[in-house]
Amino acid sequence: MSGGYYKDAGGKTAVDSHVTDNRFFTAMLEDAAELSDRRNRPVFTDFLTEAEQVTAVSVMKRLQANYWLWGGFDGAERRMLGVFPPYDEPCAEPFPIDGITASFREVDRVEHRSVLGTLMAQGIERSCVGDILIESGRCVFFCRDSVTRALLSDIDKIGGVGVRLCQGYTEPLPAAHSFKDISATVASARLDCVTAALAGVGRGKAEELIIAGEVMINSVICKKVSQNVNEGDKLTVRGTGKFIIDDLGTVTRKGRLILSARKYV
Repeated sequence: MSGGYYKDAGGKTAVDSHVTDNRFFTAMLEDAAELSDRRNRPVFTDFLTEAEQVTAVSVMKRLQANYWLWGGFDGAERRMLGVFPPYDEPCAEPFPIDGITASFREVDRVEHRSVLGTLMAQGIERSCVGDILIESGRCVFFCRDSVTRALLSDIDKIGGVGVRLCQGYTEPLPAAHSFKDISATVASARLDCVTAALAGVGRGKAEELIIAGEVMINSVICKKVSQNVNEGDKLTVRGTGKFIIDDLGTVTRKGRLILSARKYV
């Protein structure tokens, strides 16, 4: 169902977030806030991309709505938006999210794309699947609770590797990503300066990339070369990679900033 509300298996009010037009997506978010207030119960989207989350937060703040983003664990990238009645305390418990563990032999290799492909082959929409975390012998992924039973009963292989699925997981979770530390000095926190340093190109080339829409801050294209980059931002340079800005505060004797970042590898 696209662009409408439905009851999931737990009876919670939910809203389908598989919307490609941002205007419809914004309207859907506004409707979710209105529905939560009118029915005095939480309303949840499916899992949102990071770019969709930016839009969702903007809309919720404009509406002064009571909301929370949650993906099943702290630090999740794909998260649901939960809109709560005005006087409720937002929390993780009512979110319709299950964690599922797939166990396999440590000598076998399971990849992210194989897990996602297996889930899609079961007819599961991408928006019903959150983060997928993999380590030797174990994969933990998060999904909408309405699809849990079907997945547990129907999946015994992922990419040709035999697996055993069970609901839940044990801590600590597998690491979501591996990173490479990067350090550089930049003239300022402007986007063109930071992009040049991270991409290993000249400032002029960085400006070209930005103006061409090849650079994103927190999954949103930014074409303003003078836009300041902040600590905690995720910067993506198409063709180069994705980076997390950890620090931009230390100033050298020559007045330049020391940039500390991590590159996804």
